[in-house]
Amino acid sequence: MTIAIMCSGGDCAGMNPAIKSFVDYSYEKGITPYFIYEGFEGLIDGKIKKAKHENVAGIIHLGGTIIKTSRSKRFYEKKYREQAYDNLQKHNINKIVVLGGNGSFEGLNVFSKEYDISFVGVPSTIDNDIYSSDYSLGVDTSLNIIKSALDDIRDTSSSFKRAFVVETMGRDSGYLAIVSAITSGAEICVVPEIEVDFNSLEKRLKKELKNGRSYILAIVAEGTNKTDTLAKWIEEKLDIETRTVSLGHIQRGGNPSVFDRLMANEFVTLSIDKLLTENTKSVIIYKNSSFQYKQIEELSDKTPTINPFLLKQLEKMIK
Repeated sequence: MTIAIMCSGGDCAGMNPAIKSFVDYSYEKGITPYFIYEGFEGLIDGKIKKAKHENVAGIIHLGGTIIKTSRSKRFYEKKYREQAYDNLQKHNINKIVVLGGNGSFEGLNVFSKEYDISFVGVPSTIDNDIYSSDYSLGVDTSLNIIKSALDDIRDTSSSFKRAFVVETMGRDSGYLAIVSAITSGAEICVVPEIEVDFNSLEKRLKKELKNGRSYILAIVAEGTNKTDTLAKWIEEKLDIETRTVSLGHIQRGGNPSVFDRLMANEFVTLSIDKLLTENTKSVIIYKNSSFQYKQIEELSDKTPTINPFLLKQLEKMIK
């Protein structure tokens, strides 16, 4: 029996530990593992190779992915999906573990309806926007990177009596911004999920500045497109010198955290077990501290939500 693993979409810390676990566990179960390099693009171009233990030795501490990833427009065309299937047939592969996000899972769903392909999707995105899953690979590492950056920014902010507006990634989700704001003790947090009461915020912060506050730390989710607007608002309304910082792609890289490494192992091990027992088109999720499988249809066109407890904590901060 053969099985393959691929990465698709944005990279994240945790992918390499998942890849290592995939190879080690496949051989343990007597399966021949293959790598699909460069995501759907590599699948179309036939970049498929047998995976060996030597390929994954010493990679568990590395960020990113040794088998690369991509976003593919070609995969939307039937002729390229047919080409991709022919490439899998050359290696007798009909089972795939895909590390990615919603778009990647939907792509494989279309593919598996056309051809005899079974797959399990592993949530792997720092956006943490997979419907019904509390956690995705890479999120914990990303939050720790943001935490370290915010701690450093707060040092200089307090030294100069300045405001810093820090933009986090997350696409349309405010998860990274919310958790980072709560755990860093930020004074402002702007995310797509909740409207900020700027009048109330202005009154509170003016009072705090009058009573001795010497700096302000504000977190903005990139999906709001309000980083510059917020910086201008702070300068005009609060009369405090303001700087903006976009943390950018450092949030995707870095040495995977212990939690991301552990979860990578569990995600992949359970995914392989699922593929060995049945033909499936599913995504493995982590909900309420347990692993569950969801058929891809259950996740399609669903809007991800953020833990109500986190939103409640955020509301205290912005009102």
